[in-house]
Amino acid sequence: MSNEYNIPLNLECREEYLVREEHTAKHIGSGEVEVLSTPSMILFMEHTALKCVEKYLPQNYTTVGIRVDVKHKNPAPKGGKVEVVSIIRGVEGRKIVFEVKALWKNIIVGEGIHERFIVNKEKFLEKLKSLMKNETLE
Repeated sequence: MSNEYNIPLNLECREEYLVREEHTAKHIGSGEVEVLSTPSMILFMEHTALKCVEKYLPQNYTTVGIRVDVKHKNPAPKGGKVEVVSIIRGVEGRKIVFEVKALWKNIIVGEGIHERFIVNKEKFLEKLKSLMKNETLE
Protein backbone atom coordinates (compact mmCIF):
# COMPACT_ATOMS: atom_id res chain seq x y z
CA MET A 1 0.00 0.00 0.00
CA SER A 2 1.40 3.39 -1.02
CA ASN A 3 1.15 6.72 0.76
CA GLU A 4 2.33 10.27 0.15
CA TYR A 5 5.63 9.70 1.99
CA ASN A 6 6.22 6.15 0.68
CA ILE A 7 6.46 4.82 4.22
CA PRO A 8 6.27 1.02 3.99
CA LEU A 9 3.54 -0.72 5.96
CA ASN A 10 4.65 -3.53 8.27
CA LEU A 11 8.20 -2.14 8.39
CA GLU A 12 9.73 -3.54 11.60
CA CYS A 13 12.43 -1.62 13.45
CA ARG A 14 14.34 -2.71 16.54
CA GLU A 15 16.47 -0.80 19.03
CA GLU A 16 18.19 -1.99 22.20
CA TYR A 17 18.32 0.10 25.37
CA LEU A 18 20.22 -0.35 28.62
CA VAL A 19 18.09 0.34 31.70
CA ARG A 20 20.19 2.93 33.52
CA GLU A 21 19.61 4.54 36.92
CA GLU A 22 17.85 7.51 35.28
CA HIS A 23 15.32 5.12 33.67
CA THR A 24 14.21 3.51 36.94
CA ALA A 25 10.91 4.15 38.65
CA LYS A 26 12.72 4.99 41.89
CA HIS A 27 14.90 7.61 40.20
CA ILE A 28 12.11 9.46 38.39
CA GLY A 29 9.65 9.21 41.26
CA SER A 30 7.01 7.03 39.59
CA GLY A 31 7.62 4.15 42.01
CA GLU A 32 9.85 2.89 44.81
CA VAL A 33 11.84 0.17 43.04
CA GLU A 34 14.83 0.14 40.71
CA VAL A 35 13.10 -1.27 37.64
CA LEU A 36 12.32 0.24 34.25
CA SER A 37 9.75 2.99 34.76
CA THR A 38 6.67 3.19 32.56
CA PRO A 39 7.60 6.71 31.33
CA SER A 40 11.06 5.45 30.33
CA MET A 41 9.58 2.44 28.54
CA ILE A 42 7.33 4.83 26.61
CA LEU A 43 10.36 7.02 25.81
CA PHE A 44 12.15 3.99 24.34
CA MET A 45 9.06 3.12 22.28
CA GLU A 46 8.68 6.68 20.98
CA HIS A 47 12.39 6.93 20.11
CA THR A 48 12.32 3.62 18.22
CA ALA A 49 9.24 4.69 16.23
CA LEU A 50 10.82 8.10 15.44
CA LYS A 51 14.02 6.46 14.18
CA CYS A 52 11.98 3.99 12.11
CA VAL A 53 10.43 6.63 9.84
CA GLU A 54 13.11 9.36 9.75
CA LYS A 55 14.67 8.22 6.48
CA TYR A 56 11.31 8.37 4.65
CA LEU A 57 10.62 12.02 5.49
CA PRO A 58 11.53 15.05 3.38
CA GLN A 59 14.29 17.34 4.62
CA ASN A 60 13.17 19.61 7.50
CA TYR A 61 10.37 17.21 8.47
CA THR A 62 10.07 15.07 11.58
CA THR A 63 7.37 13.29 13.56
CA VAL A 64 5.85 14.16 16.91
CA GLY A 65 4.09 11.76 19.24
CA ILE A 66 0.33 12.25 19.45
CA ARG A 67 -0.90 9.09 21.19
CA VAL A 68 0.42 6.34 23.40
CA ASP A 69 -1.75 3.41 24.48
CA VAL A 70 0.45 0.78 26.09
CA LYS A 71 0.30 -1.70 28.94
CA HIS A 72 3.31 -2.19 31.20
CA LYS A 73 3.10 -5.93 31.88
CA ASN A 74 6.38 -7.03 33.50
CA PRO A 75 9.42 -5.48 35.19
CA ALA A 76 12.87 -5.09 33.68
CA PRO A 77 15.79 -4.58 36.08
CA LYS A 78 18.30 -1.76 36.26
CA GLY A 79 21.23 -2.90 34.14
CA GLY A 80 19.01 -5.05 31.94
CA LYS A 81 18.91 -4.72 28.16
CA VAL A 82 15.47 -4.00 26.74
CA GLU A 83 14.73 -4.55 23.06
CA VAL A 84 12.00 -2.37 21.59
CA VAL A 85 10.19 -3.41 18.43
CA SER A 86 8.21 -0.88 16.41
CA ILE A 87 6.08 -2.00 13.45
CA ILE A 88 4.33 0.46 11.13
CA ARG A 89 0.73 -0.73 10.95
CA GLY A 90 -0.90 2.24 9.24
CA VAL A 91 -0.28 5.53 7.48
CA GLU A 92 -3.27 7.85 7.21
CA GLY A 93 -2.23 11.15 5.64
CA ARG A 94 0.34 12.52 8.06
CA LYS A 95 -0.56 10.13 10.91
CA ILE A 96 1.54 6.99 11.38
CA VAL A 97 0.29 4.14 13.58
CA PHE A 98 2.85 1.83 15.18
CA GLU A 99 2.51 -1.43 17.06
CA VAL A 100 5.15 -1.26 19.81
CA LYS A 101 6.59 -3.86 22.13
CA ALA A 102 9.37 -3.87 24.76
CA LEU A 103 11.09 -7.12 25.68
CA TRP A 104 13.62 -8.14 28.32
CA LYS A 105 15.07 -11.62 27.80
CA ASN A 106 12.09 -12.48 25.55
CA ILE A 107 9.65 -11.49 28.31
CA ILE A 108 7.11 -8.91 27.17
CA VAL A 109 7.69 -5.86 29.38
CA GLY A 110 5.11 -3.71 27.60
CA GLU A 111 3.11 -3.50 24.41
CA GLY A 112 0.52 -1.42 22.65
CA ILE A 113 -0.07 1.28 20.06
CA HIS A 114 1.81 4.51 19.43
CA GLU A 115 0.84 7.22 16.93
CA ARG A 116 3.05 9.93 15.46
CA PHE A 117 2.24 12.87 13.21
CA ILE A 118 4.47 14.17 10.40
CA VAL A 119 5.29 17.88 10.73
CA ASN A 120 7.45 20.47 9.03
CA LYS A 121 9.87 21.53 11.81
CA GLU A 122 9.82 25.26 10.94
CA LYS A 123 6.02 25.47 10.61
CA PHE A 124 5.61 23.50 13.83
CA LEU A 125 7.88 25.90 15.76
CA GLU A 126 6.18 28.94 14.19
CA LYS A 127 2.81 27.60 15.37
CA LEU A 128 4.26 27.24 18.87
CA LYS A 129 5.60 30.81 18.80
CA SER A 130 2.19 32.05 17.68
CA LEU A 131 0.48 30.16 20.51
CA MET A 132 2.97 31.55 23.04
CA LYS A 133 2.41 35.09 21.75
CA ASN A 134 -1.34 34.73 22.15
CA GLU A 135 -1.29 33.25 25.65
CA THR A 136 -2.81 35.46 28.30
CA LEU A 137 -1.73 35.88 31.87
CA GLU A 138 -4.30 34.96 34.46
